[in-house]
Amino acid sequence: MTCSSCVSRIEKKISGLNGVIKSRVNFSAEQVFVDLDSEKIILPDILEAIKKIGFEVPVNQKSFSVKGMSCASCVSRVENKLCDLYGVLGSQVNLATEIVRIDYISSISEPHQFQSALQGIGYTLVSSDRGENVVNNHNEEHEFDELTPLFRRFFFSLSIIVLIFFSGLDWVRIFLQNNFLIEHNLLLLLLATPVQFWGGSIFYRRAWAGLKNGYSDMNTLIAIGTSAAYFFSLSVTLVPNFLLGTGQQALVYFDSSVMIITLVLLGRLLEAKAKKKASSSIRGLIGLQPKTARVERNNVEIDIPVVEVLHGEIIHVRPGEKVPVDGIVISGSSSIDESMISGESMPVDKVPADTVIGGSFNTTGVFKMRATRLGENSVLSQIVRFVTEAQGSKAPVQRLVDKVSSIFVPVVIGVASLSFFSWWIFGEYAHLPTSPFVFSLMIFISVLVIACPCALGLATPTAIMVGTGRGAELGVLVKGGEVFEKVGKLNMIFLDKTGTLTKGIPKVNDVIVNPSSGVSEKNLLIYAASLENQSEHPLAQAVVREAKKRNLKIEEVQDFKAMPGFGIMASLNQKKIIIGNMSLMLKNGINVEHWAEQLEKLSRQGKTLIIVAVSENIIGVIATSDEIRPHAKVTIERLKNIGLEVGILTGDNRYVAESLGNELNIKNVMSGLLPVDKLNEIKKVQTKGFTVGMVGDGINDAPALAQSDLGIAVGSGTDIAIEASDITLMTNDLRAVADAIELSKRTMAKIKQNLFWAFFYNCLGIPIAAGVLYTTFGVLLTPVYAALAMAFSSVSVISNSLLLKKIHFPR
Repeated sequence: MTCSSCVSRIEKKISGLNGVIKSRVNFSAEQVFVDLDSEKIILPDILEAIKKIGFEVPVNQKSFSVKGMSCASCVSRVENKLCDLYGVLGSQVNLATEIVRIDYISSISEPHQFQSALQGIGYTLVSSDRGENVVNNHNEEHEFDELTPLFRRFFFSLSIIVLIFFSGLDWVRIFLQNNFLIEHNLLLLLLATPVQFWGGSIFYRRAWAGLKNGYSDMNTLIAIGTSAAYFFSLSVTLVPNFLLGTGQQALVYFDSSVMIITLVLLGRLLEAKAKKKASSSIRGLIGLQPKTARVERNNVEIDIPVVEVLHGEIIHVRPGEKVPVDGIVISGSSSIDESMISGESMPVDKVPADTVIGGSFNTTGVFKMRATRLGENSVLSQIVRFVTEAQGSKAPVQRLVDKVSSIFVPVVIGVASLSFFSWWIFGEYAHLPTSPFVFSLMIFISVLVIACPCALGLATPTAIMVGTGRGAELGVLVKGGEVFEKVGKLNMIFLDKTGTLTKGIPKVNDVIVNPSSGVSEKNLLIYAASLENQSEHPLAQAVVREAKKRNLKIEEVQDFKAMPGFGIMASLNQKKIIIGNMSLMLKNGINVEHWAEQLEKLSRQGKTLIIVAVSENIIGVIATSDEIRPHAKVTIERLKNIGLEVGILTGDNRYVAESLGNELNIKNVMSGLLPVDKLNEIKKVQTKGFTVGMVGDGINDAPALAQSDLGIAVGSGTDIAIEASDITLMTNDLRAVADAIELSKRTMAKIKQNLFWAFFYNCLGIPIAAGVLYTTFGVLLTPVYAALAMAFSSVSVISNSLLLKKIHFPR
């Protein structure tokens, strides 16, 4: 807001909404107070109204760790509870990382409200700071909190199973009966009780929290199933005559209850360890950050914590040490191993003026560097943040899974109950091994125990977590889960030429002067370099490098103007100078007829031409060429083998583009394109039903990257190109383009495999546990085997996702 008219506009707009009683704006505090009928209006309506008249309401986004989630049902419950809070615009939970990302208006809602809301339904919310040390500490604390109780309970329960096994041996039973007068059933009760109420306490606590708040989850299924087995056995042990009097068999199932709890604990333990392994990539990145740095203060070298390094400080780096922070080499030289950050397998030579990345490894030389980017602004921190956000995102297919999971547990309880009563009522007509009641009870327990919403909840996020983590190790940063689905549909990909297919470091081959202009080759280069010095375009930098190599003076220009896709113009010594392509010359009424033949000859040689005109007369032409990137041809072949149609979109002239296309065996080549032309070409292809990818690196590629279904920015690209892309490559190795697409396709394949297994397992396992095959084939799952299958289902989904860590690409 800038004035009182803004105040009246906002008040008028909000007051006109249905359900708003009154609105008033505090101009100095930049706040609006609204009295409303809460039944008639929701917060998004107000935000949308404010946005329509050109104002924005600041929205905070914060990530938290959620403890206590056990299955996919928990995901929808946490999300719904948070979204019910006034001021919360959205929440997104990732079961694999146990992170929730909340969008909220800080002036209306605060984190302590989120904590209270989730605590009320049995979950704990912990702030997840993005700082490196905090993330590291959080991981260690969370790992301890989750694994230690599981270890203790599992090994205790396992030891009880061993004792139960030995107690079933005839000689042990006789010995106990004769010497201690202990009935076998009573001994089983004594052994099973601590497992039931201590080993299984984590299930009972969470099930009770759910019951109090009117929801059910996997813990509910385990609690009901084991309680049914335990308390039935307890009644048989304490009052056997009552059951015998009703015609029921006095069998006990303490061993089943203990075995179920032990197997579920084992499954949880393996699941927790597998999730830890799945997140090892992000922990590996965090671990790259050195703890100390050797800085130069008052001409003395001292070691200080990295967090105390100041911007601009001089840092000494010796062989075998990690580079502590991002910076620029100011003296010395070395080879730096950047493989953990960029995926680049070979060490990179560094000399003065080169940049170095914090966390990379200094192999041989000694050098001094100046610190430039610290803390959350460092490349390593940005990568960690990028990967963390990607791992916390959801693929669109997960929304369907969340809907299924939200009703899964109630449906399972319904199926178990229906199975119980059906077998109890009609079981007398079948040849059952036990009484109908006992048989029905075992069916009831088996159905509850075998059902596994965990596998559904973990199918997608674990694959995304491992896939993005493996990508980070390879120097491929994927923005989110939806990217994997986009790649799965991809059938065409375009690549930019300069800086993508070529090195983007063109060199000057020819400087041709117009004899009639009276301008020397030296002055032609001075004119061109003085203007091009204001531009970041690779061709401009080639001219500047050539001028500096010849020790020519670069002068100041006035009225500089850049025209993307055409060239530049400015004034120098009161002369109007235009530099660019033929289109720019024609646009400004400059006659190019006398140069047409020579320009075509140079273009046919695959050279890119820079025409220089002074006072509307061409004074010369500078011809440049750019080397094709190593492995470009191999990359194009890999993309074709994946099943993609490949094309080139470039602003360069037709001859240069076609020459490159012939060399790389690419037939679909479009040249002479402005940024908007690239965008329109992609639109045109999309209207034909293609799903299009775009690979680029420069500002002029940003519109095309944004328009494409999948944008890939190469490592040397601009911030604008990277922002507009879906995948960012940390390396300039073009093979990473094919790596990124293959990795994404394989990750999507794992997601599909996991979901198929999770749905197939439940669709097959629940009916078998319900006894549908018993009367025909005699096939029946006991509660113990049901528990084993349930534990295996979750672990198998995570293990399948972990196979992505073994992916290697040809080099």
